[in-house]
Formats: sequence, C-alpha cells, structure tokens
Amino acid sequence: MHEAADTRWRAGGCHCGAVRFEAELPGRALAQSCNCSMCEKTGFVHLIVPESRFRITQGQDQLTDYTFNTGVAHHLFCRVCGVKSFYRPRSNPDGWSVNARCLDAADDLEITIEPFDGRNWEANAVSLAHLSREPQETDA
Repeated sequence: MHEAADTRWRAGGCHCGAVRFEAELPGRALAQSCNCSMCEKTGFVHLIVPESRFRITQGQDQLTDYTFNTGVAHHLFCRVCGVKSFYRPRSNPDGWSVNARCLDAADDLEITIEPFDGRNWEANAVSLAHLSREPQETDA
C-alpha cells in the first residue's frame, strides 16, 4: 500500500459535467479491467478506494441508481448524460470504484491496468476485497 504522503486528491466527472467527484489516489495506481457483463459493455476501468478516499463534490441529485442480480452493487449513472463515473461495487461495498476513464487528465498519474475475470466473479472477487480497506500504518 502507498503511504498517505504518496497520495493526492484527484478530480473527475461525467461527460456533461453535472456529476463531479474526487478520489485520493497515489501517483502510481493499479486498476482493473473487468470482463463481467456490466463492465465489458461499459468499458469501466476500476480504481477501488476506501470510503474515506472518495467524495462527491457536485451533482449528488443528478445520480440515478441501477442494481441487478444480488442488489449489492449500486451502479450510479448521471441522469443527464448517462455516464457511470463511480459506483459501490459488490466486491467492495464498504468503498467506491472510480472509473479511471472519468478522471481529469493528470501528467503525474500513472495507471497500470490489470485484467480481472469478472465472468467468474464468485471465484475471483476475494482478490479485490482488500482494495477498499484503509492502508495500515507501518512502524518506523
């Protein structure tokens, strides 16, 4: 995990600008490209963060919620342009998944994308569970 000093708040939003958010991310971040039925169709690239490292800064009232299957994941879309910039994932209902494609451009942000086998979600979801936990402080 990255130390807090290695992170900064980064802004992003939907296509029309009605919904804006910020996520605290390290300069080098690991994201997942999932092949489940939802992510494959929308091209969502996941940056999963703890609750404390995410905030909606504009347009909470412009979000519409879509759930399916177990109803645990809350897919939040801008009701104006239809873009899903972030959502509450089933794998990490205590955190947020930010769409890396919806972040504002930043020269100091390097994102590495790894594949995630969401088609076999039940067998693989455990590999994501740690991503919404707060980083542990290490003793000096």
